[in-house]
Amino acid sequence: MPRADATEQSTTAAEFVVVANRLPVDLERAPDGTQRWTQSPGGLVSALEPFLRSRKGAWVGWPGVPDVEVDAFTDDGLILHPVTLSSAEVRDYYEGFSNATLWPLYHDVVERPVFDRSWWESYVRVNRRFAEASAAVAGNGATVWVQDYQLQLVPSMLRELRPDLRIGFFLHIPFPPVELFMQLPWRAEIVRGLIGADLVGFHRPGGAQNFLWLARQLIGLEPSRGAVGVRSRPGMVQVGGRTVRVGAFPISIDAAGFDSIARSRPVIERAKQIRGELGNPQTVLLGVDRLDYTKGIDLRLQALHELLQEGRVKPEDVTFVQLATPSRERVEHYQRMRSEIEQMVGRINGEFARVGHPVVHYLHQSVNRTELAAFYSAADVMVVTPLRDGMNLVCKEYVACRHDLGGALVLSEFAGAAAELSSAFLVNPHDLDGVKNALEAAITLDPAEGRRRMRALRRQVLTHDVDRWARSFLEALGAEPSA
Repeated sequence: MPRADATEQSTTAAEFVVVANRLPVDLERAPDGTQRWTQSPGGLVSALEPFLRSRKGAWVGWPGVPDVEVDAFTDDGLILHPVTLSSAEVRDYYEGFSNATLWPLYHDVVERPVFDRSWWESYVRVNRRFAEASAAVAGNGATVWVQDYQLQLVPSMLRELRPDLRIGFFLHIPFPPVELFMQLPWRAEIVRGLIGADLVGFHRPGGAQNFLWLARQLIGLEPSRGAVGVRSRPGMVQVGGRTVRVGAFPISIDAAGFDSIARSRPVIERAKQIRGELGNPQTVLLGVDRLDYTKGIDLRLQALHELLQEGRVKPEDVTFVQLATPSRERVEHYQRMRSEIEQMVGRINGEFARVGHPVVHYLHQSVNRTELAAFYSAADVMVVTPLRDGMNLVCKEYVACRHDLGGALVLSEFAGAAAELSSAFLVNPHDLDGVKNALEAAITLDPAEGRRRMRALRRQVLTHDVDRWARSFLEALGAEPSA
């Protein structure tokens, strides 16, 4: 999507509406007080942009800056409809209920969730505002696709406002086991919010099954089997005279895009340069994560530390690069986690580095897509060890970049992608010895065996890309004709 400079207000009714916490463009404030729109890259944008542009599409979302009123505007035929959030709502709805209540709860309570009534009240208010904005921009009989955990009440709220709409919902993070979800004081309200949709989608069949069980237990809806979703056994529930379908739709990436970038001469040259800057070690290991307690960054560092201590890996042969994208910098727990990880990096380098040659290179910064593809191309071993992850797209990006069939993938069993990427070295991140063994196996992998594994991984990723994900969901919703 090009940079959006337009300020033209639009009242055109849209045929297809995406509703997400954030717009596909970000509003930025310059030091001189001026404002501008900049592109917000992401797989969801690239997946849905063709659908939006082909049918009078609109995107409803927050522009990323609090306390700013912005009129709807069009960008090359696409309606962008900003939703205003106050600073207090960013604190309570977003940082509070969404990311300190729902996020840890849905990620297997890796961190204890906080149940705050005022946060819940803000979540309800903001969800209603998103629903009202969506109702205003959607044309008669339009399709509305609501995205992710921040907006789980929107489907039912929107259904009340606009019963003529076809509504889909997709959860981009894991849906928790029923025993954990039942801790939520507002558990029935969340389930009622979701069943306002015609189709509720999850990454994995287990999430769909958990939701169907909760629909029966909490609000008395009886599920029945149905033919929805891909590679799953989904179901449906009857809500009055309406059928709500529930299924699994594993999300993916713009695989062809990453493959093409990785084949470009600048990226190939940059990958060689990266290895040279690292001292041309025998093996480059790479971690790429948002700085979050669910990602298991500390576990992989501990595994590497023990391998070095035990002499199973020589410090002069191995370099580990950890790219940690800044995340929720204002939250105390994340500040503490960053400090702990940086202390671990310092300890490993203090014990095993040589002058000018640290064992671990830790970069707490964001990198653009081209630079990321170069890091993927330079890495011999990709290490992805989340304690819980809805899908994890980093591992798929790595595979898509390995057109040379080089590299190896160490992947947590608790990432949704593990069900698809069975040729990776699958590990239980809680089993430190298992992680160490997998790292050692990947480092010492026979090249022929590595090519066989990578060929199988690439076949899966390149075939099941993000466009296929979006089409499969919209076909099940009845919003896209079957191929």
